[in-house]
Amino acid sequence: MQPATVTPLPATTMQGSLASAGSRPALAGFFVAGLVLAFPGAILPAWQHHISSDYLTVGLYFVALIAGLVASVRSGSLIIARKGLSWSLSCACASAAVGLLGLALASPPVAAGWRLLGIAVLGWAAGLLHRAIFQAITPMYRHDPASTVNLAGILFGLGCFAVAFFVSRTYYTYTPEAIQILLALVPAFFAIWYAGRPFAGGNEETQSAPHLLLKELKTPGAVLLSLVLFFQLGNEWAMAGWLPLFLSQRLGMSPQAAIMILAIYWLALLIGRVAAQWILPNMRHSRLLGLCLLISMFACCILLFTDNQFGAVSGVVLLGLSFAPMYPLVVERIGRRFPDYRPGFYNGIFSIALAGGMLAPSTLGYFAWLLDVRAVMALPLAGSVVVFVLLAGLWIEERLVPSGLGGVMAVAGQASFGKSSEEVTAAVPERLKSKEPSLPLTEVAEGTRPNGKHLKRKHAKGRHGAAAKNGPLAAKHE
Repeated sequence: MQPATVTPLPATTMQGSLASAGSRPALAGFFVAGLVLAFPGAILPAWQHHISSDYLTVGLYFVALIAGLVASVRSGSLIIARKGLSWSLSCACASAAVGLLGLALASPPVAAGWRLLGIAVLGWAAGLLHRAIFQAITPMYRHDPASTVNLAGILFGLGCFAVAFFVSRTYYTYTPEAIQILLALVPAFFAIWYAGRPFAGGNEETQSAPHLLLKELKTPGAVLLSLVLFFQLGNEWAMAGWLPLFLSQRLGMSPQAAIMILAIYWLALLIGRVAAQWILPNMRHSRLLGLCLLISMFACCILLFTDNQFGAVSGVVLLGLSFAPMYPLVVERIGRRFPDYRPGFYNGIFSIALAGGMLAPSTLGYFAWLLDVRAVMALPLAGSVVVFVLLAGLWIEERLVPSGLGGVMAVAGQASFGKSSEEVTAAVPERLKSKEPSLPLTEVAEGTRPNGKHLKRKHAKGRHGAAAKNGPLAAKHE
């Protein structure tokens, strides 16, 4: 599907937007989003699911969360267009508070169907919140995409860590109902804080054309990258949703200790993503990806076969640290190969992968019911192996496609869908047409790897052999 397109703002406008009161406060909403999306995994032991072993019901909780997220795609766009960003952010936070209060009233022994409704409300609130936040911080994202996304990830991770840590520390102090009421105060505060606050990025239009999804499916790189996102996010959220139940039933840990280890997992992910910002400029990204994948598989094996708390903590820390750099690296590759990609908006096949990756916790409910609770660790292990294979395929695909012509060919490929050759030529940006190559065509196609290393140039043969052999000067004289 067609990525969101936004008309660039002048530099002065961007700087003014960055200094405004709207863009920066909107980032704080990621803390609420992390708290809401990580809530089901942290609250399951308080709902006594570590005793009942009703795995299918647990899987349905995550299905309800996905249903709410999907429902927010269309309705969220309409709400933002009609009511504006301030009202939308306040509405999303208020909906999250209502959902948590409803779940407090629907705690066991109330029928699980009422909890499914409350979790669906949480998913809808999180979806609307994400869309409104990313639209509000558009000026910041244009000015510095990397720093904006990193800061958003840190705040989101803090929210995930906060909800797990809070539930673990209050597990034996308050009732489940009281815990959820106290958690509802956080989005309620943000709902009041966002009300009436001006935002600078509220007039953006994000349109998508569903029929363009077919074009992306014809691009091997887009398919491979979306599959990597699908399985990697599935690995992360499978752990986030099922780790406390796994530790309680597999190792006999107390619910409080199991939820605390979940908090350690989120903390390891957070620290790893902060540390990755220092590691990335000093290490080859492909080597870092391979190393992280191997460590994650090793950590899954530790958790699968350990029988004590030390092994569980060691495996969780290794798993969180190894998962941390993967998502930023994959998003970086998507942004490099598909410049129109913008996180937070509907980006065709990539957004399908993001939504589909959240299905992993719900799928685990079926596998845990069919096999055993050990499937909770077997699925991330298998997912890491699949990610390794997909990255190997992506590595091969990047070397088969000429790197120097990738941007031009991508533009031409998008423009050529049902158009004539003249329309394809017109679709290529003027900056790409007018930019003279600094290397001969053969060297652009064969002399540069995506990682910047140079290969031995191969001399073309045939009608233009002399021009390719002697360089652009010879071609000019001919």
